[in-house]
Amino acid sequence: MSTRTEIASLGEFGLIEHLTRNNETLHASTIVSVGDDAAVLDHFGRQVVVTSDLLIEGVHFDLVYTPLTHLGYKSVIVNLSDIYAMNASPTQIILGIGISNRFSVEAMEEFYEGVYAACQKYNVDLVGGDTSTSNKGFIISVTAIGEVAPDQFVKRDGAQKGDLVCVSGDLGAAYLGLLLMEREKKIFLESPAVQPDMEGQDYILRRLLKPEARRDIISFLEESNIIPTSMMDISDGLSSDLLHICKQSNKGCVLYEDKIPVAEPTREFAFKLDMDPTACALSGGEDYELLFTIKQEDYDKLVFNEQISVIGYITEPEEGCHIITRSNNKHPLTAQGWNAFG
Repeated sequence: MSTRTEIASLGEFGLIEHLTRNNETLHASTIVSVGDDAAVLDHFGRQVVVTSDLLIEGVHFDLVYTPLTHLGYKSVIVNLSDIYAMNASPTQIILGIGISNRFSVEAMEEFYEGVYAACQKYNVDLVGGDTSTSNKGFIISVTAIGEVAPDQFVKRDGAQKGDLVCVSGDLGAAYLGLLLMEREKKIFLESPAVQPDMEGQDYILRRLLKPEARRDIISFLEESNIIPTSMMDISDGLSSDLLHICKQSNKGCVLYEDKIPVAEPTREFAFKLDMDPTACALSGGEDYELLFTIKQEDYDKLVFNEQISVIGYITEPEEGCHIITRSNNKHPLTAQGWNAFG
């Protein structure tokens, strides 16, 4: 039987000290890190980008099927994704957690293992945070800080008529991973003896439990000398996020169903559940891919990048937001995909 150390035996400061004892600083901009009243950062004339996210047990994650290490990793990734979505590079994070006494020190070590793995992979310093008692479950708050060359940041409101709508990677996988896990959880709670049936579903499960942030796309855009006119990360589903860009840019759009990238395992599992893969891509969310618009003249620079799909274009606002289906029908785009699912 593995040992269980009660958090109370260390106390709050003892716990933070224990979990951050091997924390190393990677960035020159990190002047003072964990262990003081506040971190001190100096970004040497670059602009600073800040974002934060709250993850609450029972709302954003379910510990029945989410390993703590994966949860630590994902908590960092969802914030780094927002920094990349500003065309910036993440440099530091601050992590606050609320935990009840059902968690042991060992459980928190697992969680932090995931946090550190993400920090290491994305070259980010953990510079501070807070732990508190929670009487309801596990609460995670991450703030990410990044930097960008002066005025090279990209907002959501810059899309122009004629711009091409682009997306990285593929969509809908995380949502189907969630449906698979919820299905297996239900079976497990009804009959614990039944072995979970995850055969061949590694891809969609990984996209749910251990997503990645698209640093590679931001590097590629920089190397290719492309500054998107607008950008955001896809956390709520392609359709609602594209509608955000259109609304904030005061523009319309045309989206082509057959251009929306969906991976083969995603498509297969959707069919298995009698679902439309396009609906999953449009409405799923949590893919953490980048959605951005570029000027038409930049098209040749990214045409050979297999990780980027051009899926439509921006129009005048009077034309509204539409999707053209495979059967060449035009539907108004709604936050849930399109009205055909209404």
